[in-house]
Amino acid sequence: MSEILYIRLGSQVDDEISWLIINTVEQEIIASGELANAEQLTELTDKAEQRLVKVFVPGCDVLLKRLTVPTKSQRAMRSAVPYMLEDELAQDVDDLFFAYATMANDEDGHNCFVAITERAQMVLWQAWLANADIEAQTIQPDVLAMPYVDGQWSAISLKADSATSNQVVVRLGQWQGFTLDSEAWQFTLQTIFATEQAQEKEQEEEQAQNDILINAYSDLPGINENAGPAGFSLVKAEADLPLALFAQHCQHSSFNLLQGRFKVKERRSKNLTHWLWAAGFAACALLLNVSYKSAQLWQLSAQQTHVEAQIIARYKQAFPEAKRVRIGTIKSQLNRKIAQLGGVKEQAGFLSMLSQVQPAFAKVPALKPESLKFDGKRQELRVQAIADDYQHFERFKGALTTTTLTVKQGAQNNQGDQVTGSFSISSKGGA
Repeated sequence: MSEILYIRLGSQVDDEISWLIINTVEQEIIASGELANAEQLTELTDKAEQRLVKVFVPGCDVLLKRLTVPTKSQRAMRSAVPYMLEDELAQDVDDLFFAYATMANDEDGHNCFVAITERAQMVLWQAWLANADIEAQTIQPDVLAMPYVDGQWSAISLKADSATSNQVVVRLGQWQGFTLDSEAWQFTLQTIFATEQAQEKEQEEEQAQNDILINAYSDLPGINENAGPAGFSLVKAEADLPLALFAQHCQHSSFNLLQGRFKVKERRSKNLTHWLWAAGFAACALLLNVSYKSAQLWQLSAQQTHVEAQIIARYKQAFPEAKRVRIGTIKSQLNRKIAQLGGVKEQAGFLSMLSQVQPAFAKVPALKPESLKFDGKRQELRVQAIADDYQHFERFKGALTTTTLTVKQGAQNNQGDQVTGSFSISSKGGA
C-alpha cells in the first residue's frame, strides 16, 4: 500500500488523539487532524480500511531499559529479565508486559533491550482500536520514532500553543528517551544534567565544551537558543508536525510492541475473503455434482448387475448343460452354438427359416424335434423329429405348406410306440 495512516494515542480515554495520512511514494501529507478522545476513533475507520495503520503511544507509558544479561539464549534472557528488574519496578512483574528489541550490543556492552508497560494499558489501547475496527500493524513508543543522532538529544513539543497540557517527547539515545508534561520539563533537564556530570566527572573548565546538544524540532517550553538551563545547548532544527516527524523516522526502528499475546494475527483482505467464499460455493457445487453422479453410477451399476444376472439365467435355461457361465464369454459361446448349426455367415438364413417353422411346431406340439441342421449353401433346414403317430407328421407338413417354404418329407420308421421321421425344408425357389 502506498498510503499509511499514523495515529498517536493517549494514555487515557479522554486524551487527545492526533492522526496523519502520508503518501509514501510522493512523500506528501494527504490529510491530518485531531480527535478529542478515544471514542472518536470511529471517525478514522473508513480511512484505515484500505491503508496500513501504524500507531504511536506516549513514551511516559513505556519504560525503556538496557541490560547486560549473562546468556546468549534469547529464551533464557527473556525469562530472567522480569526478575532482574523486579526491585526497580513499582508494580508486580505479573502485571507488566515486556517487549524485546532485536539490536546489536551497544558500546556499553548491553545485550538486552526491553520496553516495559502495563499489561492493562496494552489491553486498553487495543480495545480502543478494536472498537473502531482499526487493525494496527505496529505500535511504537513515540520516543523511538524521534530522530536519532549519536551523542545528541532530539526533542519536540507536541502542542506548542498549549503549555498547560503539553507534552515534550525527547530521545536521548538509541534505546533511551522519555515523554514528559511541560511542567516537569525543566526540572528533568537539571536532574539529568547533574547525573551526567557526576558520572563523567568532568572538570569545570571543560563543561562549556561538553554541553548536551538538543536538536529542537519545535519551540520547547522554558528553553530557547539564548536562554536555558546550564549545561545544555539548543539547536533549532527544521520545524515539522510531530506525527510527520515520527512517520519520517519510525522506519529506522523495527521495534514493535505487538509481541507475544498481542502479536498481530494475519487477517485476510476482504477481496480474498470474497474469493474464498466463491471458491467454497464452487467446491460445494462440485461436491454435490460428484455425489449426484456417483449415485447415478451406483444405480446404473446395480441395473447392469441385474441385467447380467438375467442374461446368465436365460442362457442356462437355453443351454442347461452349461456349467460355468460368465457374462464376458456368453457372446462367443452363442456364436459357437450358431456355428454348429451352419456357420456364422449362415446365421441370418437359419434364423429367418427357423422363425417360419416355429408356428408349425406350435400347431403340432406332439411332434418333437430331435435335431436341426441347416445347409447354408442350399439354404435348407433338415429336421429329425419324433411323434407317437404318423398323422402328426402329416399335420406338420400341412402346416408348412401354407408358408413360403417347400417341404420334402423323408422316410418314417416305427420304433415301438414312437415314430421317427425327417423333413427337408427350403425356401420356394431355392435349391
